[in-house]
Parts: sequence; structure tokens; C-alpha cells
Amino acid sequence: MRTWITVVVLAVVAGAGIFLWLGDEPAPRAAVLRAETGTAHYAPIATRVLDPRPLTVAELFDRPTVSAGTTRLALQGTEDLADCAEAAWGGARDALGGCTQVLRARYETEDGTVWGQFVIFNLADSAAADALVAALGRDGFVRPAPGAPGGLDGAHGWAQVRALGHFVTVSWVGPVVQGKRPDLTYPQVALDGLSLVIQRRLVR
Repeated sequence: MRTWITVVVLAVVAGAGIFLWLGDEPAPRAAVLRAETGTAHYAPIATRVLDPRPLTVAELFDRPTVSAGTTRLALQGTEDLADCAEAAWGGARDALGGCTQVLRARYETEDGTVWGQFVIFNLADSAAADALVAALGRDGFVRPAPGAPGGLDGAHGWAQVRALGHFVTVSWVGPVVQGKRPDLTYPQVALDGLSLVIQRRLVR
């Protein structure tokens, strides 16, 4: 089953215009979000019991750049988080069923006009993955990794969310300079391509 969600966020905060407030917690969120819940294709890795090997930074982020079309994004830094709540806010933070690990990496285009972030959550099973996808499309989202550029306009970004067995991937790209709207198509495709690493687990 696939669910496509478009979220339009209009929020203005004292001239910044890039934050959605949840209580007293500011958090940027992608304006356009496409989400896919799980399919039977990923049944061999539907639970962590079936797929117990932890993810590694080397497994996911094994290239210094990712590219699509004429766009290239360079890897700026990676993280392996044991506390999954560090990577999410709002309802998404409350939907981390059995999460034991989050891997996160940030990217930028060569000209510095587009920032990107890829996040993968290691959850207990596919039901938990679908629940997190729903929460990300409803009332929560991922946090930008430390080191995100100060001019990031994440609220005008695009995000792709996928449930892949007991994993959830989030690829999020956004303009760095407010007021400018670069084409995010190729940056989004390039970053989302990192989710293909999960296909290797199916083969194994």
C-alpha cells in the first residue's frame, strides 16, 4: 500500500518564516512530503528478528558524493545515534516503535545553494515503520542534523519518506538561501537513491 501526502506548511516566526512551532519547540519541516508505506516486497526484512544486523555508516554512506542529472551533493558529515528521539520531533518522536538506531548524514551541492539530509530509522517491525511514516506526514518530522547551514530554508524543502521493511528512510532537501527557489528535483532524486542500500539486505 502506498500513500502520497503533500503537506503545505505556512508558518511565520518574527521575520524568519521557516519554523513550525509545536508548543515551545521550533522545528523546520518540508513543505512538500511524499510518503510510502510498506509493501510485501520487504517481507524478508519485515522485523528486526529476521534482519538483526545493525546498520553501519560505512554500509549506507560509502560514497563522498551522490548525484542525479547534472546535480552532485557532497557528504558533509554522518552520525550513528542510539537515542532515536534525538532525530525527530512532535508526533514522530512518539512513533518510534522499538527504534534502536538512527543513521543520519547531511549533504550540500557544490555551489552551496541546496542542503540535503538522509535519515534512516531502525525499528522493530514493518507495523512500527508504517506508524512512523504516518506520523511524519501528520504532526511531526525529523530534525536537521547539527551543522546544517544557518541560511537553510527547510520549510520550503521537499522530503521523501519510505517504509522499507522494519526501516524508515527520510530524504529531505531544501534551499540554503531564503527567498531563492532552486529546482529540488535532482537533489531529491540523488539523496533518495541512498535508500537502495536496503535492497542489498533483501538479496542477502
